Amino acid sequence: MKDGSSRQGPEGVANKVPNVVAFIAGRSGTGKTTLMEALVTVLKGNGYRVGTVKHSGHEAAMDREGSDSWRFTQAGADITVLAAKGQLAVLRNIDQPSLEDALLEASSGTDIVLVEGFKEMNVPKIEVYRSGHSEDVHSRQDKDPDPYLIAVASDTPLDVDVPVLDLNDPDNVCEFIIERFLIKR
Repeated sequence: MKDGSSRQGPEGVANKVPNVVAFIAGRSGTGKTTLMEALVTVLKGNGYRVGTVKHSGHEAAMDREGSDSWRFTQAGADITVLAAKGQLAVLRNIDQPSLEDALLEASSGTDIVLVEGFKEMNVPKIEVYRSGHSEDVHSRQDKDPDPYLIAVASDTPLDVDVPVLDLNDPDNVCEFIIERFLIKR
């Protein structure tokens, strides 16, 4: 890692992946993807290497049907690597991909991994709250609040027990992440 800070991650992968921050929300449409996209740009602009993991609840096509790499995968290749100008893609056949698999893949050569979704995992989380889309801070609705919630990114002031970051100011959210995870203390 860039600064030698300790690695954080779910149990079992704590020493294998760099810092991990999950962006969660109670509802779709709150702006998780938009915020993460902006954070990747800002972090990259600050010289950090960034991995991302997106949770999908449905099967997703990772390769174009009929392409050579698709044909190799369909033939049963366990791993297919697609090398193209400026990109390297690894397609790995796994019966049930786990979060650990995704984090290990996304952490290769990175300083931090930003995760969208996986709200049940035990890693630091920033909940995304948008007025008109969110009813309450989801992580604080239960009688047992999520102990991994480290902040809320919101477009409106909130009364919660963690820092509230300006959802519309990715530089501010990025500063919080850099100070919390990437600057050696």
